[in-house]
Amino acid sequence: MAITSANQLELLQTAEAVAREKMIDPALVVEAMEESLARAAKSRYGSEMDIRVSIDRKTGRATFTRVRTVVEDEELENYQAEMTVEQAKQYMANPAVGDQFVEEVPPVDMGRIAAQSAKQVILQKVREAERDRQYEEFKDRAGTIINGVVKREEYGNVIVDVGRGEGILRRNEKIGRESYRPNDRIRCYIKDVRREARGPQIFLSRTAPEFMAELFKMEVPEIYDGIIEIKAVARDPGSRAKIAVISYDNSIDPVGACVGMRGSRVQAVVNELQGEKIDIIPWNEDVPTFLVNALQPAEVSKVVLDEDAERIEVVVPDEQLSLAIGRRGQNVRLASQLTGLDIDIMTEEEESKRRQAEFEERTKLFQAALDVDEFFAQLLVSEGFTNLEEVAYVEIEELTVIDGVDDDTATELQARARDVLEEQAQRALAHARELGADDSLIEFEGLTPQMLEALAEDGVKTLEDFATCADWELAGGWTTDNGQRVKDDGILEKFDVSLEEAQSMVMTARVLLGWVDPEELEQGNEDEIDEDAVEASEDEA
Repeated sequence: MAITSANQLELLQTAEAVAREKMIDPALVVEAMEESLARAAKSRYGSEMDIRVSIDRKTGRATFTRVRTVVEDEELENYQAEMTVEQAKQYMANPAVGDQFVEEVPPVDMGRIAAQSAKQVILQKVREAERDRQYEEFKDRAGTIINGVVKREEYGNVIVDVGRGEGILRRNEKIGRESYRPNDRIRCYIKDVRREARGPQIFLSRTAPEFMAELFKMEVPEIYDGIIEIKAVARDPGSRAKIAVISYDNSIDPVGACVGMRGSRVQAVVNELQGEKIDIIPWNEDVPTFLVNALQPAEVSKVVLDEDAERIEVVVPDEQLSLAIGRRGQNVRLASQLTGLDIDIMTEEEESKRRQAEFEERTKLFQAALDVDEFFAQLLVSEGFTNLEEVAYVEIEELTVIDGVDDDTATELQARARDVLEEQAQRALAHARELGADDSLIEFEGLTPQMLEALAEDGVKTLEDFATCADWELAGGWTTDNGQRVKDDGILEKFDVSLEEAQSMVMTARVLLGWVDPEELEQGNEDEIDEDAVEASEDEA
């Protein structure tokens, strides 16, 4: 096929038709045609030549040109596409390295193979342009709800026609055992849009918590307007869900607004989610209060929050235990997801037994260490004393408030407590030395004899050993393994050493050993302070 005046306009007409059909820019189709013609020309003139084709956007005339670039003598490799400065003087006045000499060459007569190759190039370019258009269209729609039509089902995954593309609803993203037939209308949440070699992949979901949040936003105008905000969502898809909401207008009840008149708003969401039961809960900044709301309909007697461990203990009446836990642990699991905390539920009887056991344990400790009778030891525990350190170093006035304790008695109690602590310290230090604790570690400031003993038992016996420890190895912490929070026990955790304190001691040890420059450490701390100050000022702004 030769590019003649008879079919020049056909190129533009073909480009327009393809672009209109695929809904892409006609210029991209013309560029694909230029590339395919250039490839065909190279097969005619030689693959080493730099042949370029330009199609006039108005007339459709295709111009074939050969380009040769001027290079240094020693860099000349391709004699068909490059030439030296001396050679270029035959064609150009005052040539310089980097200049290009362009000359027009006759159009090629495309044979059957060349025409087929050109067609493949055009199709490939059009396909790539179509994929890019689809990705650009859907990438910003991730996180929204889309309506589509079911095309087919493959191995449990549903392929959905979403307009100018196809989305995939995977088996694990469907609610319960719901099934679809071709041409069924379906509403889904766009969970992710990825650019892949086979084209943009649009991943849909009906089980994502965000799907429920977006449904409420569609049904409740106050949420769309920002008067009510959805703070958290937890779902057991197809069965039950909890959603926490807060109102920024005191005159509007967030729960009532989401429920709607006679439950009309929440019922619309329930119907879309295949009858999933929804608990709408008022959100509260106070975590214990929020948790009490989240465990509804169960009643809660007491809440004990451990912020460091991100755990919370909930005490419920004996008859409320099964309701608080829920069927197969569903209620407490959803409440845990909603609050982001691990929840331990116990009955009032279990909590009472635990408190009694702790009371007896501390009573025996004071009896043995302070050489007092059971009644007096119980008095100390009842006043809130939990260990010997508190008795030994508390202000003496806090002891004299106990009935029957005068200044002399209080002084004697503190003397006994200090004697016991001193004896324990000497025994711990001696044991640490027996285990091989080095003087460099023993003399390190901030470590008590009991800490030294614990470190030596764990194999940390020198200052070098201590300096190689991570802060969490000393203070303990929590890690997430397969979605479950796992406790990492720290060597010094039982001595209430925080992560910050552990990090400070380790860095001090590294400075003493010369591993870290103290000036760099100080500069790093100043940079950290500056960053905190910037963040604080941004928050205020």
